[in-house]
Amino acid sequence: MAIVITFLLGIANFAMHRAVLESGHAMVRAMMGQGSLLSPRVTLAFEFGLLFISLLLVSSDVEGWAWVYAFYTLANGVAAWLIVTRRI
Repeated sequence: MAIVITFLLGIANFAMHRAVLESGHAMVRAMMGQGSLLSPRVTLAFEFGLLFISLLLVSSDVEGWAWVYAFYTLANGVAAWLIVTRRI
């Protein structure tokens, strides 16, 4: 069951990540500017890597890792909400 929940949290993280990338926020534009190593593909690949590692650890019964990823998702959600609603 923890694997399914982690996977669903991963889908939520990808959705939030995409919303932030498409928000047009000045901070996002500055980070993705000319000469930057960051690009949407790189950041989405990093997000995928986090999800992949989390799924591997949860499937290996590493204690508490699902809670760590849930906390990451919560923090990601707060940050995405702040950026998308232009509160930051």
